Formats: sequence, structure tokens, C-alpha cells
Amino acid sequence: MTEQPPAEPPAHRRGRRRAARRSSAAGRGHGHGHGHGHGHGAAPPSSRKVKRLLALALVPFALAAVLGVLLLHPFGQERSTGADLGLGQHPVRGEVVAAQAGPCTSGATGPAADDCVELRIRMTDGPRPGETIEQVMPTGPSTPEFGVGDRIVLSYAGANPERASSYQVVDFQREVPLLVLGLVFAAAVLVLGRWQGLAALVALGITFLLIVVFVLPSILAGRDPLLVAVVGAGLIMFVVLYLTHGFSARTSTAVLGTLLSLSLIGLLSALFSAATRLTGLDENTTNLIGTLGTEIDARGLLLAGIVIGALGVLDDVTVTQTSAVWELRRANPTLPFGRLYAAGLQIGRDHVASAVNTLVLAYAGTALPLLLAYSLSGRSFAEIVSSQAVAQEVVRTLVGSIGLIAAVPITTAIAAAVAVREAPPTTDGTGSGGTVAERVARGAKRGAAMPVLRRAPEISSAEAGTRGRG
Repeated sequence: MTEQPPAEPPAHRRGRRRAARRSSAAGRGHGHGHGHGHGHGAAPPSSRKVKRLLALALVPFALAAVLGVLLLHPFGQERSTGADLGLGQHPVRGEVVAAQAGPCTSGATGPAADDCVELRIRMTDGPRPGETIEQVMPTGPSTPEFGVGDRIVLSYAGANPERASSYQVVDFQREVPLLVLGLVFAAAVLVLGRWQGLAALVALGITFLLIVVFVLPSILAGRDPLLVAVVGAGLIMFVVLYLTHGFSARTSTAVLGTLLSLSLIGLLSALFSAATRLTGLDENTTNLIGTLGTEIDARGLLLAGIVIGALGVLDDVTVTQTSAVWELRRANPTLPFGRLYAAGLQIGRDHVASAVNTLVLAYAGTALPLLLAYSLSGRSFAEIVSSQAVAQEVVRTLVGSIGLIAAVPITTAIAAAVAVREAPPTTDGTGSGGTVAERVARGAKRGAAMPVLRRAPEISSAEAGTRGRG
């Protein structure tokens, strides 16, 4: 005879029916709320369409940057070395063990007898490590001061290593303090930025690598400096922004805004450098061309410096504007495009004012000795500004500032157009967007808020009958 399962107590049946009714009512309430809040359809399809449009806009530029690197890089060409160019100077490190005032030439007498300092230098590497040589250095205002214990760099011309005249003091050793400063900088970035700071440091290393491996060899090989700078800056922009901020519609918006603003800077710099007849032939460029003995487009070199220099400030503005628009959208998902654009533009006005001032002061700081020299020349302000050395800095500063100003409305408009079509993140952390860490935090929050359902203990028929009679 088959044993029948014990009958469920009436109290349990009533409790289960009440739970089922509550579950059904909750399901109906949820369905109504969802339909009311998103009556125009789900947002993800529209979001995918926006991301697809961003990809269609950016992928051709990314491929063009990679193709430009492959076409412009001097693969297989031998680079000229310093020895080939007559710069066969080898650095030799040493330490000053004695320093005393003395004549600049042997046998000198009179007031000029102590116009120089005699240095005894112990070399720590080079052809005569551990040996000491003597060097005579002038003590004028244009010559650095040397003292006992200074670690210096000598230039060895490759002649007779036994003769002191084969060596010349050229600089101080700075490796250790620069290394300490670099470690402090890296530590500050990591402490504040953590994993994103680490990504920023990696991106900085890649930027330096691209400049050393691609930009400099391509220009030295005779390629168009402006074209090399545009390709190099474009590749740096893609790598740095995506590596630092991740692959998302927000980052793609910042990349597109940076790309358009950088194109404007390149166009304006080429136009006004030609209009002002800038040659780019300052002292450093002239010395470089004379040393290389080959033709280099000096004006193109000037334009390349403008493009690469502007990129460093430009991506800061575009990323900030994009983040501001997204945070405004997060705070109020109902904002339409017009109000979102206006609010983001207001933030951009404050940011661009300080950014332009920073750019002007940065260029003024680098040209400070030049400005001091011109201020003593007795020339008028118009004559000083229109001179070659100052005019190129004016063009560099104003063109870069115009690009920064244009980046604000351009990036804000793109960001607002994309953000209003993205699935709006909710304030309670249940949205679908965000980084991996944000999604993990939201999952933990939902798990903590979820009620724990415990199964009621089973009771036998005898116990049920006893409780029913009680």
C-alpha cells in the first residue's frame, strides 16, 4: 500500500495563499511602474546606436593614425649618430676634489689674476677612471659655480686621454635628484589616483615612447614635421585616453572632441604662421639645421611643437567637460539636450578661463629670459611683439587658447547629445552603467537589502492535530 504524504495544515495553506497574493500584487505594481517610467521604449537600443555612431566616427581616424605611423616611420633607414655629424663627444663623470681661485692663464698678474677657478677632478669612468685632472674655469656671471664634492660631467673628445685638454667641464650630474623627484611624482599619482593613477603613469610612459621612437626619428629622416606631429598626437590621444579612462561612450566623446579641437589648432597654426611670415628659425632650430647638414622644414617644426604642446592641455579640458555632462545627467536624468548643454557650458566657462591663463603663463615662463632681454632693448611694445622670437610664441599661445575655447562648446555638445540617449543611471545605484567596481558595489548593495527567506520547519500530522485542538 502506497503511503500518502501527510496533509498540509490549514494554517500553512492560508499563509501560502497570502504570500502568493502579495507576490502577484508586487509583480503587478512593478510592471505598472516600469511601464509608466519608460513608456517610450527601452534605452539600451538607442545607446547601442549612439555607440555605433561614435565607433564609425572614430575608427577611421584611429586606422589613419596607425597607417600614418607605418608610412612615416623611417623603417630600415640608418640614423646619423653624433660621431657622423662631428659630435663625437663622450660624457665622462667625475667629482671635484679641490677648488681654488687662480689666474685664467699661467703667469697672469694684476687684478685679473683671480678671475678663474682651478678645479681638480677625479674621474669615475671614461678612459682614465680613478685618475685626477686639472681644469680651469672662468668665474663670470654666465658660468656656474663649482665646489668640492660637486659631481660633474666632462666631455671627452676622443683625443689623447692623458692630456687634460682632451676634457672639458660641461654640466652637473643630476640623475639621483631627478630619480627622487620622479619617484615622488609617481607616488603622488598612485596615492590619489590608485589604479587609475597607475594607468595614467603607463600612458605617460607610452607617450614618451611614441615621441622617442616615432616622432623624433621621422622628423630627423626628413618627413614633414607637421604631418608627423598630427599622426603622433592622434595616436597618443587614442592610447592615453582609452587606457586611462577605459572604453566607454564617455571616453569616445572626449576623444572625438579632442580630435576636432586639435584639427582646428593645426589649421589655425598653419594659417597664421603663414600670414605672419614666421620662419621658425630661432637659435636652437638654426643650430640643429647647421649640425644636421640637411633640410628640415623649420616652420613645420614650429607647427609640430604647437600641436603636440596643445594636446597636453586639450585632453584635460575635453575629459573634464565630458565628465561634467555625464554627472549632470546622473544628478537629473530628465534634463533635455538644451538644458544639459547649457549647464555643461557654464562649467566649461570657468574651466577654460583658468586653462587659458595657465597656457599663457607656461609660455611666458619658458620665454622669460627672452622677454627680459627685449625689455632692456629700448624697443616699442609693437616692435618686440612682432619680432620673430616673440611672434612665434604669441601665435603658439593664441592658437592654443582658441583651440581650448572651441573645445568647450564642441565637446559639451557631443557629450550632451550622447548622454541624453544613454540609459540614465539611477541614484539608488541600480542602473546598468558604470565601471566594474561600481557594478560590484551595486550588486553588494542589492544583496544586503534583499530579505532572507527561511523555510518553515515541517511538522508531523500528530503535531498538527495537537496544535489544532489546542
